[in-house]
Amino acid sequence: MKSTTFRSAVGAVLTAALSAVVLPASAASAAESPAAAGTVDTATAQSFGRLADAVLTQRTAALLDSKGSARRAAPLAEENVRLSAGQARAEDTALAALRTRKARLATLGEAYTSADTRVAVDRVRVEAGHATVRATETTTLAYKKIRGDEPATTGFQAHHRLSFAATADGKWQLTGLTSTDDGPLAVNEPATAPVATARTTALPDATPAAISVPSRPQTKPAGSYNYAAMASYAEKYWQNYNPAYRKFNEAGGDCTNFVSQALKAGGWANKSGDAEDYRSWWYDTSYQSTSWVGANEWSWFTLDAKRATNLANVYYMGVGDVMQMDFDKDGSKDHTMVVTYRSSSGVPYLTYHSVNTYRKSVASIIASYPTSAYYAYRT
Repeated sequence: MKSTTFRSAVGAVLTAALSAVVLPASAASAAESPAAAGTVDTATAQSFGRLADAVLTQRTAALLDSKGSARRAAPLAEENVRLSAGQARAEDTALAALRTRKARLATLGEAYTSADTRVAVDRVRVEAGHATVRATETTTLAYKKIRGDEPATTGFQAHHRLSFAATADGKWQLTGLTSTDDGPLAVNEPATAPVATARTTALPDATPAAISVPSRPQTKPAGSYNYAAMASYAEKYWQNYNPAYRKFNEAGGDCTNFVSQALKAGGWANKSGDAEDYRSWWYDTSYQSTSWVGANEWSWFTLDAKRATNLANVYYMGVGDVMQMDFDKDGSKDHTMVVTYRSSSGVPYLTYHSVNTYRKSVASIIASYPTSAYYAYRT
């Protein structure tokens, strides 16, 4: 592996591990192009990374408060790698959607003054004139001080798959860029229309929460748990996972597992019982209850055991409270998050896994998913 350093489109220095030859050209002739032979050289692999950086940085810049706040973006084309015509149109559409999200955020009282996007290329695979690039994006955005009590930053890690196709002259075109993460969109990822599936029935049934900003904020009363410990745990392990627990990123997502860990750190006790019975909640060295890792099962357990109650509005949440989302309103909850900061003006900020995210405001989530169902839990 060769370590290559280049400049990000928002000015950050990036380091990406790139493989010069990804697949061996077992039957390639001397006249055969590298793309046809199943290889790319280091320079081309670096160009893949720079293009990924340029596209993702441009998306981030579309959310910033003013054009003057964005550093100069890297070019979207190089001598040997560029966007295809179709992908260029797709990016224009994506940027328009992100500018709409920026305007929606502004109406909710949120803006970003600057951003830092770093892209690491994890793997390049080449076969029959097509290249697949796996990349990890790490982005931090600085909150604009509109109310004055916002946290300094929000951040996330997102994973992407980029598809490149070789042209007849041996160059490459980016033909596709998709997220490989479960969970809510990263704030700089344009939304796609949700596809509703068959509605499921969940008992006990959670009550959806309103998403409008209330005229009078609600203060969280003192409870029996250590809410500061919940927040501290989540903010410690949002990016670097606690090795004491198993990961479930490849098994439906790690979001509820992560929230369960934070709740346990704040005083939630195990409740023994059959692993498949939602009325139990536990984790041990070899297994765990479905309510520990499943969003719906967690909700059923929580309400049945009276560990939490539903709030009427997501803005009523305080530190240690939990929010769940049903992206397409099919009746099945898709994602679980925990509040780790609340501004003095009453805006909750959530931290979660899948996409690994730190202090994302509830306003920015609503701006990305205005038609989803939201459930707020007072722990």
